[in-house]
Order: sequence, then structure tokens, then C-alpha cells
Amino acid sequence: MNTPTNNNTTDNESERNSIRIIKPYKFAGTWVFDDENTNLVREPFVEGADDIIDVMTSPIEEAEEGFALIFSAQQFPGATLELLRTREEFGGWWYRSETLDMEGWLCPALFLYFEEAPEKLFCKFAPDTGGED
Repeated sequence: MNTPTNNNTTDNESERNSIRIIKPYKFAGTWVFDDENTNLVREPFVEGADDIIDVMTSPIEEAEEGFALIFSAQQFPGATLELLRTREEFGGWWYRSETLDMEGWLCPALFLYFEEAPEKLFCKFAPDTGGED
């Protein structure tokens, strides 16, 4: 007897994925992103995280219109930046890039992607080549 399976991949998708992707863009001069899986709209990057994005997207043409930010708590092929967790503040966590000699704060929205703040975050900054928003 064949039992039907539920092929709905959107339920709890962000809980199953170890590599995630968002598409930040500039709004009112600030890096923000939307994520319909977490119901975030124009969630801003602030307190140094925006400066790190500025540096990492400098080689990407028209990054302000949107780029792909791929991130994970585990190393993955093509990752271009490693961030180390340093300290907790205001419910979020500060992360530091030794390579860039910069640090940035990630707000409590981090916990929509991870149960607890990872010791390390690995990131890849890439042009947005299309696809769904």
C-alpha cells in the first residue's frame, strides 16, 4: 500500500537547512533584507555589520540593488568570510572578522536562523543572478 507523502518543502525549511541564503539590498541608505520564511521585512544590518557588507560587496556590481548572502555555522566550499562570535549584547551577538579586522553586531533575528548563536559563521557574498525573492 502506498502512503501519500507531504512534499511541502516550505514548512520548517529554515530549521532543516544548514546553509541559508538571503538577498540583502540598500533601503534608505541601509543594508536590509526580507525573508518570507521568517516574516522579516526590511530587517536592517547595523553596528558594524553594515560596514562589513560594504567591504565584502565592493567587487559586486550593483550590490545595492541586491546580492546573495549565503551563510552557515559550518564551513562550506566557496565561503569567503569567517566571523567569530565575541560577546552578547542587547539580545544579539557581536561577531569579528580577523581577516578584515572588523566586527559587527547581529540582532536577535539571528535566532530565527539558529537555535543558539553559532561560535563561527561562514559567509559567501555573491551577485544576485535572479530567482525567486
